[in-house]
Amino acid sequence: MDLLLWRHAEAVDGVPDSTRELTERGIRQAHKIAEWLEPRRPKKLRVLVSPTVRTRQTASAFTKDFEIVPALGPGNDIAEILAACGWPGGGGSVLVVGHQPELGRLASLLLSGQEADWTIKKGARSEERRVGKECLRLCR
Repeated sequence: MDLLLWRHAEAVDGVPDSTRELTERGIRQAHKIAEWLEPRRPKKLRVLVSPTVRTRQTASAFTKDFEIVPALGPGNDIAEILAACGWPGGGGSVLVVGHQPELGRLASLLLSGQEADWTIKKGARSEERRVGKECLRLCR
């Protein structure tokens, strides 16, 4: 199974948190990562997205075919996120568009075996790491 993690792009400040939209810079960041990701798109990719506006806008730069998954929302438990993704035995490839600190904690758990406060930055480049036979890609 391949698991790709993508933190939402830059969003405006405000409340309620769930309705925050991407800034103009955030829109550019999302398109930049989408352009990088497109030629590397795994076959049969499932795209799972937090219910927030900013994550849906980020994912929309890449595809309109995504699933909104409440377990990916801010403040959720890492075990819930892993279960929603089907990691590690779900097969295929899953792209998760979510939030900090959850994505950082998820990456640290999968790469180091311990949950820690790692940061995945908005709108930067990508890394790929092997976790046993599984692959974790960080779109950041």
